[in-house]
Amino acid sequence: MSDQPGLGTPTAGLAGAQATQSGREARAVLGSRRIVVVLGGFLVPVVILGAWQLVTAFGLVPASQLPAPAEVWAAGVDLAQRGWLQQDVAISVQRVLIGFLIGAVLGLVLGAVVGLSRLGDILLSTTFAAIRAVPSLAWVPLLILWLKIGEESKITLIAIGAFFPVYTTVSAALRHVDKHLVEAGRAFGLNGVALFRTVQLPAVTPSVVSGLRLALAQSWLFLVAAELIASSMGLGFRLVDSQNNGRVDRIFFVIIVLALLGAITDALVGVLDRWIKRRWG
Repeated sequence: MSDQPGLGTPTAGLAGAQATQSGREARAVLGSRRIVVVLGGFLVPVVILGAWQLVTAFGLVPASQLPAPAEVWAAGVDLAQRGWLQQDVAISVQRVLIGFLIGAVLGLVLGAVVGLSRLGDILLSTTFAAIRAVPSLAWVPLLILWLKIGEESKITLIAIGAFFPVYTTVSAALRHVDKHLVEAGRAFGLNGVALFRTVQLPAVTPSVVSGLRLALAQSWLFLVAAELIASSMGLGFRLVDSQNNGRVDRIFFVIIVLALLGAITDALVGVLDRWIKRRWG
């Protein structure tokens, strides 16, 4: 009988136990890191809230310019009780999602055309670079003239805002895909759509997700621009209405709601980013 340790021996059992213990320790460390990240993320907002409370409590800034946190919360409760908050959030989120999806899809398609095709790069890149420099508010008068003040003009403006981050990241990432990977794919008989799906798309997927996160942030910025100019409902409209009525407390509350919605949607894209990294990273 061999004296060497093998499966079923005490040494193998000890090694398995040590591996299990190591895995538990690794998960414990990972869990503790997540707790630190979460707590660290709340640190700055808590400090800001505390400083805000102190400033208003000591009257360092007039209440007409900086209401107390309790007054802002009361204004939000009032908006919710009237049903305005739910309506504004629902319509704004709907506009952002629709405009974001349209702009992101167009950005993916045209970014792929410019990134993969030399002819597409020559024909489109200069034009899109010029259009990208146009400020968001510059589009508003033209869109109102063309599409009136309905949903079409607002969603189109949001789609414009979402388009360029996706288009830019996708086209740039495709231009810089490792040529050796592409050549290896072609050596295995991959061409056209098969080459793109199998080799190039996985290589640029992290960049695509980064572009989507930027596009989502841009969508919220362009939403406010659209609703500030021509809207009868939505969070941007509520900002203008609160300004016209001198309700600074409501203005602060809507700004906080916009920040929270932006953080939530960005976190959702972050979940997608982590899933992609686990699969292709």
